[in-house]
Amino acid sequence: MGTQRPNGSLYTRIHNRVAYVEFGHPASNSFVSGMLERLGDTLKELSGNTLVSVIVLRSEGDGAFCAGASLDELLAVSSLEEGKKFFGGFAGVINAMRRCSKPILGRIQGKAVGGGVGLIAACDYVFATEGAAVRLSELSIGIAPLVIAPAVERKVGKAGLAELSLAPGEWKSAYWAKEKGLYSRVFENVSELDRELEFHAEKLASFSPDALKDLKGIFWEGTDAWEDLLPRRAAMTAKLALSPYTKEALEKFRKK
Repeated sequence: MGTQRPNGSLYTRIHNRVAYVEFGHPASNSFVSGMLERLGDTLKELSGNTLVSVIVLRSEGDGAFCAGASLDELLAVSSLEEGKKFFGGFAGVINAMRRCSKPILGRIQGKAVGGGVGLIAACDYVFATEGAAVRLSELSIGIAPLVIAPAVERKVGKAGLAELSLAPGEWKSAYWAKEKGLYSRVFENVSELDRELEFHAEKLASFSPDALKDLKGIFWEGTDAWEDLLPRRAAMTAKLALSPYTKEALEKFRKK
C-alpha cells in the first residue's frame, strides 16, 4: 500500500551509512511541485551528511515506480511562470542528483513514465524488476521530454532517446532498459531485488567516502552546463503546456 496523502509523502531512513529516501503519491507515485522541492532539498542535505555514504531512491507500494508529473497540477497550469515553476521542479531534482556527493542507487519496482524515467536516468546505479517497463509519453499530451532529455540521453544515447520519445505510446521492457544502460541489474521479483540492493548498498557504504565522492564526480563530468540548461528547458516545456493543443489533449487524457 502507498500513501493516501494528496500532497504526497517523503521519508528518509538512515541505516549502516545508507540513506533510504522514499517518495509516494496516491496517483501512481506521480510528483506534485511540493514533493519535487522536498526531494531536492533532501538530496542537498544528505549530500553534506557525514553519516551517509550512499543514497537509495525508492517509491512506495508495489505498483508503479513513478508516473511522472502530476496530471492534475499540469492541467492547472495557467501562466508561463506557473509552468516554469512546475517543470523547474524536475530540473531542480535532476540537478540535485547530479551535484550530490553520494552515489545514488535506484530501486525500480514497477513501471515509470515521463519524469519518472528522468529520475531513473539521474541515478548512478539502478536495480529493477522485470516488470519495470519505461515510457516517455509526453508527445501524446502535447509537450516533449525536454527537461529530462539530457539525463536520459546520457544513459541511453541520442538514438535511445529518440526510440523512447518518438514512440510515446510504446512501453520499453526492463531488459531493453538494461541493454541501453538505463538499468544496471534486473531481477525476477521485488524480494530478490531488495535482498541484492541492501547487500550492494551496505557494501558500497563500507568503502572510503572520499573515494566514492571522487568517483561520483567523474561520473558527472561535463554536465556543469545543466545548471542553466535544465531551467531553460523547463521554460520551453511551460510554453508547450499552455498551448490549446496540450490543454485539449490533457482533458481527453484525464477523461479516459
